[in-house]
Amino acid sequence: MTTIKKHLKTALSALAITAGAMMTQSAMAETVMRVGTWLPPTNAQNAVVWPTWAKWVEEATEGRVKIKIEQGLGHPKTMFQLVEDGIIDASFSYHGYVPGRFKLPQVVELPNLNTGAEAASVALWRVYKKYLEKAGEFDGLEVIGMFTHGAGQIHTKAPITSLKDLEGQKIRVGGGIQSVLAERMHVTPVGAPAPKVYEMLQQGVIDGVFLPMMEQKVLRLNEVTTDVVMLPGGMYMGSFSIFVNPEFLEDLDPRDRDAILSVSGEKLSAMAGRAWDAGDAEGVAAAREAGVKIVEVAKGDKMDLEFQQLIKGVDQEWIDSVADRKVDAKGALTELRSIAHAYQAKLDAGE
Repeated sequence: MTTIKKHLKTALSALAITAGAMMTQSAMAETVMRVGTWLPPTNAQNAVVWPTWAKWVEEATEGRVKIKIEQGLGHPKTMFQLVEDGIIDASFSYHGYVPGRFKLPQVVELPNLNTGAEAASVALWRVYKKYLEKAGEFDGLEVIGMFTHGAGQIHTKAPITSLKDLEGQKIRVGGGIQSVLAERMHVTPVGAPAPKVYEMLQQGVIDGVFLPMMEQKVLRLNEVTTDVVMLPGGMYMGSFSIFVNPEFLEDLDPRDRDAILSVSGEKLSAMAGRAWDAGDAEGVAAAREAGVKIVEVAKGDKMDLEFQQLIKGVDQEWIDSVADRKVDAKGALTELRSIAHAYQAKLDAGE
């Protein structure tokens, strides 16, 4: 009996050691992807997009890859370089923050797209893969998603009844097509990342800002602006990319790399756009609740006609500006609008 107990004890010890070793190997095999972010925790990107994608990644890799969000890493324009240098593994940023480098994705920012962010994001991703990727603007980065925020509108500290009322006013712009519009409106442009806008409005550094409606809630613009002009379809759609360090992906087990890519691309782009659309709806509600006066300009009304006159030639100006990229820019713009409109029609039909 004593011999049997000894053998049993030895067997159990061996099992414990084996299990412990397996657990240690499992822990060692777990990879953490460090994702840098720069927007407030309540923004759709941090509240919805990253948590949703993190869940997708963990499920797709069966828990072998987990996402860790890192905040406060500096100006959003530095995210591209931080990922290229391997300081962090992945991030996202706004193309307009780096003038001259990311011209092609700004095709989606051109006025008169007239869709929501989800439709615009899907169209941008598809056009990026078909037309724009070959230009190499993202060399050093692996792009895994493209998306837009909702339509950019005019938020001010005083009412405007005409676009001419903006002339000479200090307006924060984020770069990209916004800068072109600001120049044509003869405003005094002030550059700054979006998280700085509340303070700038509060201190009187700026008189207004071009941003989507979500920021009435997320950036609390409903506390520091009194008026919003919502043009039909907005003035522009701000464009963003989501990117990963290529070496990080290369170092992964191929099955995990493929798993991550399977829950990225169009799937990630659509989800991001959808989250930002929902944020816009919440922003409109927050603005109204706070007593912000919202003027919804109808198609054909005075300010809409002013805007349409203002943007004449913008499409061709953008096409000419990217001639050195050696891509079919006109074809990309035409197809982007076609994809976005068809996708939006399906959304509107509940499909």
